[in-house]
Amino acid sequence: MPGYHDDLRLAHVLADAADAATMARFKALDLKVETKPDMTPVSEADKAAEELIRGNLQRARPRDAILGEEYGIEGTGPRRWVIDPIDGTKNYVRGVPVWATLISLMEAGEGGFQPVVGVVSAPALGRRWWAAKGAGAYTGRSLTSASRLHVSKVGSMADASFAYSSLSGWEEQGRLGGFLDLTRKVWRTRGYGDFWPYMMVAEGSVDICAEPELSLWDMAANAIVVTEAGGSFTGLDGTPGPHSGNAAASNGLLHDEMLRHLDAR
Repeated sequence: MPGYHDDLRLAHVLADAADAATMARFKALDLKVETKPDMTPVSEADKAAEELIRGNLQRARPRDAILGEEYGIEGTGPRRWVIDPIDGTKNYVRGVPVWATLISLMEAGEGGFQPVVGVVSAPALGRRWWAAKGAGAYTGRSLTSASRLHVSKVGSMADASFAYSSLSGWEEQGRLGGFLDLTRKVWRTRGYGDFWPYMMVAEGSVDICAEPELSLWDMAANAIVVTEAGGSFTGLDGTPGPHSGNAAASNGLLHDEMLRHLDAR
């Protein structure tokens, strides 16, 4: 992994620290939960995990900028770490094990910042996925104990598994008709939600997934894992990368057909 091995190793160290912090408070009876201005929940564990990651980055990469869900942007420059301390907070606060810490390093380039390293760590599931630009995507317990990820080769919507988070966002954006049309064309639909559908696209157990409204920290790590596994990651308008405010991921073979349905209003 020329150029990014040290950054990827650091991302794993950050994920290890975050996993320990979030698991220590998972299902805690005295977990404190607040409601943010956008009416989404944030727990004390979200804040503590982001503070922990930020502190470690400030020591290890003092020249790099940091963008996190809970505390915003800090610093400037051509390298930016993007953090979602707990992706799936609603699951976390209800004791559902489907949540993860998302850590990505983005670098300035043509078209703006693009992810070059990504780690997705889901400790309650006992799973971790990661990727670095040009080096492929992997899953396993550590850098030295891992298997490479590859997207599926399913080429027909009639044989495809489609994962999503919920129906309400599609309806709010006037895209529900196209969404429902797509569900009628595929073999199977499942509402796994949050980070997990993207990781399943990367490992080939799901063929397409999409969400209508997201932030950069929801997408950056997922995007590089999917693309390094051989898949496609775009906005619903087809723009490559994690900057569109929404996302569609696939094995590549089904991407254009998926977008024809989901970008329709």
